[in-house]
Amino acid sequence: MSTEVTIVRHGETEWNRTGRLQGHRQIALNQRGRDQARAVAEYLSAVRFDAVFSSDLVRALGTAETIAALNSRKVIPDPRLREWRLGVLTGLTHGEAGARYPEAYAIYREGISDTPLPGGESPGQRHQRVISAVSRLAERHSGGRILIVTHGGPLDDCYRHATAMPLLAPKDFQLYNAGINRFLIDTAGWHLESWGEIEHIERIGTLGNWGI
Repeated sequence: MSTEVTIVRHGETEWNRTGRLQGHRQIALNQRGRDQARAVAEYLSAVRFDAVFSSDLVRALGTAETIAALNSRKVIPDPRLREWRLGVLTGLTHGEAGARYPEAYAIYREGISDTPLPGGESPGQRHQRVISAVSRLAERHSGGRILIVTHGGPLDDCYRHATAMPLLAPKDFQLYNAGINRFLIDTAGWHLESWGEIEHIERIGTLGNWGI
């Protein structure tokens, strides 16, 4: 049986807004991010999820807890759902990253799938971590409905996996803060039901880029 998997990207942080690379750094939601989280919670309040999972990074966890509060569910943190581990690039702006670590930044920008970032992980390692985690959570709740709150990098992985899009293919889709994305997952594979739903935050606004 298929599992209905709704995946939400966390709300906006100040580092999203200013283009600073967050990686595994613990950065909280800014005011717009908190507003976005409440809007997602209200929009999904009528949906009954069997379980709510989240990256254990505070920007995702805060978003998930806001949603779960209206869904009578406890959030289950899962470090496998974390953002890309960016190593030496963490905390830098894109300009700073390119100037200080041009080779590492090329891995980040070009998605070189099998080369780890210094002190971090490769896109391929992140992809394997995320897809394995989401697949196992879906299997655990086969035939049910689960919610996952995560980050831009893991959502990129989920989109590519569901659509058979290669890791090295240029990104032609948006990764919205507080966007809603829906999948059906079963033993036969992944099916993308909808992507980038943002009507619930049109009044608040959202960044239409990665901004990890």
